[in-house]
Amino acid sequence: MSLLDIRNISVRFGGVHALEEVSLNLNQGEILGLIGPNGAGKTTMLRVITGVVRSNKGEIDLNGELLNNLPIHARVRKGVGFAQQLVRPFREMTLAENVALAAGAEQTMHPWRSMFRVERREALRESLKWLAMVGIEDAADSFPNAVPLGYLKRMEVARVLALRPRMLLLDEPLAGLNQVEATAFADILLELNRNGQTILLIEHNLAEVRRICSRLVVLDNGCKLVEGIPETVLNQSSVLEAYIGQGTVHAEN
Repeated sequence: MSLLDIRNISVRFGGVHALEEVSLNLNQGEILGLIGPNGAGKTTMLRVITGVVRSNKGEIDLNGELLNNLPIHARVRKGVGFAQQLVRPFREMTLAENVALAAGAEQTMHPWRSMFRVERREALRESLKWLAMVGIEDAADSFPNAVPLGYLKRMEVARVLALRPRMLLLDEPLAGLNQVEATAFADILLELNRNGQTILLIEHNLAEVRRICSRLVVLDNGCKLVEGIPETVLNQSSVLEAYIGQGTVHAEN
């Protein structure tokens, strides 16, 4: 069953076509990998879905409801959860407090006020659940400057999960991690998916993409190149050619 339908999305920045007539769908309960070389339009697509960028053409349909004219905060309330590549935590708060801020946000239209309107202890207790879900409950009382990048990336996912999204959009969550860290984080994403979380993933670590994604969509120069199951897609000559000069698919496996 399709949760998200993207139909004929085009985005132009001046004379540059960032996306051109791109259509794709995200099925309920799957991990969909959105891949392609640098500059292919992947992050632009996520920004269109979240409302950061408005498309020049096309429709975004979430479970039968068009999102095109909705602002960012309204899309979040409809179930769009976006964990950004560059994590921007509140540095003066612990990891638990960062997540608690998101956990309390559903109590009010104003997330900052929520910390005063809901029982702080309850929000913090709930934040521990989300931190445990991404495997970093041991660092709940640590401040962002005191933990490694991998923990910050997991905290970002926990913060988004606390909003209870219908779909989780991830922009290169494994970037900057060594392979051991990347595999451990990918295992967490796989477990979240097994527990029912729908995920749309942009990622350059193709070994992990191949391992955890049920389906792939490849973009190149703003156009959809191919889609299908990982084993088939990653062995297509057109996909290999798209990655020439940026590391071939086989080099990243």
